[in-house]
Amino acid sequence: MIAERWAVTALRVFLVVLFGILVVFETLSLPGKFRYLAQQNPDDPLIWPGAIISIFWVICVQVVIVATWKLLTLVRKDLIFTEAAIKWVNVMVWAIAAGWVVLVGVFLWVGFNADDPGAPMVLFLLTTGVTVFGLVLIVMRALLQRATTLRSDMEAVI
Repeated sequence: MIAERWAVTALRVFLVVLFGILVVFETLSLPGKFRYLAQQNPDDPLIWPGAIISIFWVICVQVVIVATWKLLTLVRKDLIFTEAAIKWVNVMVWAIAAGWVVLVGVFLWVGFNADDPGAPMVLFLLTTGVTVFGLVLIVMRALLQRATTLRSDMEAVI
C-alpha cells in the first residue's frame, strides 16, 4: 500500500510537470515556431494547418493527462472499480482515437506527397505506437469493466 501511494504521488507530480510543459508548447512554442515558419515561407499553405494539428495533438494528450489524474483520484479513494472509472477510461480512448484519426490522415498525406522516406517512416512509427497504446487501453477498459461487474456482484452477495 505504501508503494502504491508513492507511485500515485510521483505520477501526479510528473503529470503536473508534463501538463505544464504542454501548456507552454501550445501557447508559446508551437505558435511561435509556426509564425516564424510563416515569415520565412509566406507562400506555404500548410504552415497554419500544421500549427492547428500540432496544437490539437497537444490538447489530446492533455485530455489523457486529466483523465489519468481523475483515475488516480479514484484509486486513492478505492473507487477504481466503479462506473466513474470506466467513464474516464472512455474519455482517454476517445482522445487517443481523435488524435489517431488525425495522425493517420497526416501520415497518408505525407506518405503520398513525400519525396524522402524519412518523414513517412517517422509518422508510420508514431501511428503504430499510438495504435498499440490505444488498443492496449481498450483491452484494459474491458478488463476494468469485468472487474467492476465482478465487484458489484460480490458486494451484492455480501
